[in-house]
Amino acid sequence: MNETENLPLPADMVREFVIAGHFNLPRVQEMLAEEPRLLNAANEWGPRDTETAIQGAAHTGQRAIAEYLLAQGAPLELCTAAMLGRCADVETFLAADTAAIYTRGAHSIPLLSHAAFSGDAGLVADLYSRGAHEGESMALANAVAAGHKGVVAWLLEYADPDLAWLNWQGKTALDVALEGGQTAIADLLRSYGAESGAPVAGG
Repeated sequence: MNETENLPLPADMVREFVIAGHFNLPRVQEMLAEEPRLLNAANEWGPRDTETAIQGAAHTGQRAIAEYLLAQGAPLELCTAAMLGRCADVETFLAADTAAIYTRGAHSIPLLSHAAFSGDAGLVADLYSRGAHEGESMALANAVAAGHKGVVAWLLEYADPDLAWLNWQGKTALDVALEGGQTAIADLLRSYGAESGAPVAGG
């Protein structure tokens, strides 16, 4: 056995890997090939706030990265299953523990916000009916970002998202839709009273 295998992974390496898990599949593959122990390594962002690469992929809707990490042996958690739209796995988790409906992923991001990335309005509706009401506004923004009009429509009709809610970039769901050229979704949001949060030029 190589003696280095017994040494703790460098914190900066773990952090880089976890960050890559949010958006950079090639880097994830490269780093994992060089250091397999990174697979389930958790970065500590702060007190009670740790995150693995697959958890980062789950809350940013990175399906390809999550699937790759699962194939390498990363554990499947409820939030990841919801993001991927794996309804049977979601049901298994909830059947084993009904309180799991209140599960939060990395950074305490609620289950519903992960599920919005699945594109499955039926799954979102089912989770909501079971009590997953937290994160409605983030869920809407996530669905918009992913271009899932069906999920956007369901959340607007049956949930209670704050249309003025700002994501980490300071953008409303309508801003995200407009920037992404998603005219139909933007029109749908406007029909419910959404307004752009972007500053008006010269104003």
